[in-house]
Amino acid sequence: MDTQTIRPRRSLIFFPGNKPELFDKACATGADMVTADLEDAIAPPDKEVARKATFKRYSEPINTKQECMVRVNSIRSADGLADLQLLLETENPPNALMLPKVKSPDEVRVYEDLLIGSHGHIRFHVIIETNEGLEACYEIARASDRIDSILFGGVDMAADLRIEMTWEGLVYGRSRVAHAGATAGIDVVDVPYLDFKNLDGMREEANAVKRLGFTGKAAVHPSQIAPLNELFSPSAEQIEQAKRIIAAFEEQGTGLVVIDNKLIEKPVLRSMYRLLAIAEKMAEN
Repeated sequence: MDTQTIRPRRSLIFFPGNKPELFDKACATGADMVTADLEDAIAPPDKEVARKATFKRYSEPINTKQECMVRVNSIRSADGLADLQLLLETENPPNALMLPKVKSPDEVRVYEDLLIGSHGHIRFHVIIETNEGLEACYEIARASDRIDSILFGGVDMAADLRIEMTWEGLVYGRSRVAHAGATAGIDVVDVPYLDFKNLDGMREEANAVKRLGFTGKAAVHPSQIAPLNELFSPSAEQIEQAKRIIAAFEEQGTGLVVIDNKLIEKPVLRSMYRLLAIAEKMAEN
C-alpha cells in the first residue's frame, strides 16, 4: 500500500441501505469507515428498494472526510448481480465497495474488469467469512491493487465452522486473515463485538486482535466507536519513536540502528512510515 491509500481504518459502522436518512447519523459517530449495507441488514423483499436508495444517496454530494462505501451482495447471487448492474448504470458511483463472502480472487477481478472508466476510481474492501475464502485469503488479498482492506467476518465464519463465536475457535482464522493483509500491505479489520453494552469485553477483544496485527474493528453501536478509535490510534510516544527511528536510519544509511539500547533492523521502517502516515491523516481530520 502506498502512502496515498494509507488512512485511519480504526473503526467501521454500518447502516441499512433502505434507510439513507441514517447516513449523516452514521457519519456523526466518528467512525473512520461508514458503510451502507445492502446485504445482511436487508431482507430479500427490500433489496431492490435498498439498492436504489443507496446508490441515489451516494451519487449526491458527501460532505465528510470519512471513508464511505457500500456493502453489496455477493456477486455469486442474483442480488449481487443486480447491485453490480445498477452500479454500472450509476453516473456518480460510490468511492468504495465492500465485497462480502469472497471465496476466490476471481470474484474481485470481475469487479476490477467491469468497473473501469468513470467507475475506475472505486476501491475495494474484501470480507473473508467462509472456509473457502479463508483457504484462498492470501491470493484474494493480492487480487487487485484497488483493495484497501481485508475484513474478518467472524459470524459467518463461525457458522461455516459449526462452532460458537469464541476466541479459541476463531483465532486461527483471524491469524490467517491478519497475515494475508500484512503480506498484501493492506489494512485488516475485525468482526464487531456483538454485546455493545460490554465495552470492557470489546476492549479486551480489540486489544487481542490488535496484537495479532489487526488495524481496526467494526462496530454494531455508536458507543463502541470512540473506544475503538482510541485503541487503534498511534500514541504520542509511538509517533515520537517512529520519527526517531526514521531519522536514525536516514542519517546513518545502514541496515540497522540502535535506539534506547535496542537493535532495530531496517524492515521496521515500513511500519514506522505507515504509522506516521496514519497520524498525519488523523491530524488532517
